Amino acid sequence: MFEEIVPAKRGMYRRAAAFGIFALLMGGCTVGPKYVRPTAEAPASYKETAQNFKEAQPSDQIAKGKWWEIYDDPQLSTLEEQISVSNQSLKAEQAQFAAARAAVRIARSQSFPTVTGGISAAHYGESANRPTGTLNYQDYQLPIDVSYEPDLWGRVRRLVEANRSEAQATAADLANVLLSLQADLATDYFELRGLDAEKKLLDSTVESYEKALDLTQTRYQGGVATAVDVAQAQTQLETTRATSIDVGVNRAAFEHAIAVLVGKPASTFSLPPLSLQTPPPPVPPGVPSDLLERRPDIAAAERRVQEANAQIGVAKAAYYPTVFLSPTGGFESGALGTFIQGASGFWTLAGSAAELIFDGGQRRGVTEQARARYDNSVDTYRQTVLVAFQEVEDNLAALGILQEEAKTEAAAVAAAQRSLDLSTTRYKGGVTNYLEVTTAQSAALSDEVTALDILIRRMNASVLLIKAIGGGWDASQIPRI
Repeated sequence: MFEEIVPAKRGMYRRAAAFGIFALLMGGCTVGPKYVRPTAEAPASYKETAQNFKEAQPSDQIAKGKWWEIYDDPQLSTLEEQISVSNQSLKAEQAQFAAARAAVRIARSQSFPTVTGGISAAHYGESANRPTGTLNYQDYQLPIDVSYEPDLWGRVRRLVEANRSEAQATAADLANVLLSLQADLATDYFELRGLDAEKKLLDSTVESYEKALDLTQTRYQGGVATAVDVAQAQTQLETTRATSIDVGVNRAAFEHAIAVLVGKPASTFSLPPLSLQTPPPPVPPGVPSDLLERRPDIAAAERRVQEANAQIGVAKAAYYPTVFLSPTGGFESGALGTFIQGASGFWTLAGSAAELIFDGGQRRGVTEQARARYDNSVDTYRQTVLVAFQEVEDNLAALGILQEEAKTEAAAVAAAQRSLDLSTTRYKGGVTNYLEVTTAQSAALSDEVTALDILIRRMNASVLLIKAIGGGWDASQIPRI
């Protein structure tokens, strides 16, 4: 049985408990500035949501986390789903986030005491020729040492706050990388589909030019056309055929880029040709003030402002005394039978406090450095917000302007086709030479290629607008940690 605690020991326990309560009460003090989210100017409305931009309907809303579904392209959706599973750059960011979360656990561990324990056994045999005679005995010990630094000034809490904010910023970085990869995949995909459409157009044009060459050769053999006409038709055909072949260079590059994005070797990945035809769907940009909550890069910048603010508190805590508690206890006996008994117990309660008297201005320098880093993080946050609004406005403008350009270019394509039809009829009637036909052919093909290029640019501007407004992401998805 354990021995009854004597009054002297009871008094020591009371003093130890009182000191512990005092340390806990003092632990509520946290130095450093309280965090206030920095202000950032948000306009009342977007400047470029002009007359050509269709008001979004409820069915047009971007799917949360799966914004690409707005394009209603099953192949694009399949590819996008593979990024979060197989992309290596994203996996590297996920590892970075895991490391940041581990840093929070490391910081939190400083809020708790460190406890070490061990056990030892020894048998001592001393010289039989000692003046006091032979001494043989055993000694069994089970010591437990505790080391604890009470967080009197909130240094540890500020450190936890800083690491938690960095982990949340890293989570937002991860979301931003994912969004960027998804947008890169979509733009590469639409570029590739645009090249498929261009290839189809050029191949169709080659077929038309082959028929035109046959007609010219027939007319030449009949003495109606000249050898110059045949040469011009041949030149036009072979030039277009070479252009059609050259499309394969860029298509292969985009196909290989998509393979890397979905985490597959380029040599084992391929996409069958599929022409781009439909214009982009309407993208609801939302209210400008919502942008501050919908962009992961803005969220990451804001979290790093809080991290920098907490680091000021860590720096200011260095001005206050450091208190250590180091109680020790355990059991010690010369016989195993009485090892774990009250009479075998021993304990020591010790504490210390230290205050840095002179450091040559080091603490002041660290505090000033922390404040400067906070100011830098605020400026970075506000700059990120400005760039975000710029990107939205850029792509809203691009969509509106390209929509008007597409209408004008469509009229140019129709006019060029009418001109080609008239020139071909005039040539067949012997009114003009083949140079007029080749000029009309070049103009018609150029206008059709330009119209296709505008369509690709509209699709890319649509993707970039979705990226600029944060895709389907919002700040509520940041983990609490």
